[in-house]
Amino acid sequence: MFITRIFYGIAYFIVLIIEIIKAELDVATRVLNGKVEPVVFEIKTELKRPISQTILANSITLTPGTLSIDLDSENCIIKVATISPRSAGEVIPFEPYIKGMLE
Repeated sequence: MFITRIFYGIAYFIVLIIEIIKAELDVATRVLNGKVEPVVFEIKTELKRPISQTILANSITLTPGTLSIDLDSENCIIKVATISPRSAGEVIPFEPYIKGMLE
């Protein structure tokens, strides 16, 4: 079990870094093109533990162009602001890795 958690932790960091780089390029092109359409929406997460939800919210904020505004731990909902309309899967691609690492 411990080795599996380590694997998910390493995979999480790799996916997070890749998503940060992709988001940096996306934000740079949107700023240069002027195609900024801010959106605020709620994402329902599968994560049950507050620490897992907090790590997910912080990961969203670390990714350029997204910001976690509010975290409702009881209902497992994160309110997110993005620079452009996106699906929930595009905003939280690292959720399965956090789940495997901490839950």
